[in-house]
Amino acid sequence: MRDRANGAWLRWLVVSAAAIALDLATKWWISSTFRVGQSSEVTSFFNLVLAHNPGAAFSFLAGAGGWQRWLFTAITIAISVALVVMLRRQHRNPLLSTAFALVLGGALGNLYDRLTLGYVVDFIQLHWAEHYFPAFNVADSAISLGVALLLWDSLRPRPRPVHVPIGEEKP
Repeated sequence: MRDRANGAWLRWLVVSAAAIALDLATKWWISSTFRVGQSSEVTSFFNLVLAHNPGAAFSFLAGAGGWQRWLFTAITIAISVALVVMLRRQHRNPLLSTAFALVLGGALGNLYDRLTLGYVVDFIQLHWAEHYFPAFNVADSAISLGVALLLWDSLRPRPRPVHVPIGEEKP
């Protein structure tokens, strides 16, 4: 049976849209409240800090002169198209669909920043003693959670297919 004219997979885009909305709302709030570089300690291991990242993860290629913006934009668009295709094919698997939707939402949240601002707004900073991890945002968290769900799905045991010799019936 077809899933209501093949549109059932579209419900997973709501998860992506929620990730994008939360990401953009938190980036708007931090950008309107903090100055670049301003930091506020929340707990002994967590700070809010406004950072602008023109590069990719861990500021990879941040000082490359601007061309990296378009490279990361092209990569994000290609990955997003692939994720939509995978969502359409795997939409009956809730774990995989959630994973794909979170990665898609996170990728598009950061893509919006990259296209409109030329950099990605980061603001969550974790640290332990004097060891500070690179700042990140809600989109990065959605991507990380989605990848963790993909790994979990890949490690789950799968039912083994029953081998039936030709000419015999299934038990």
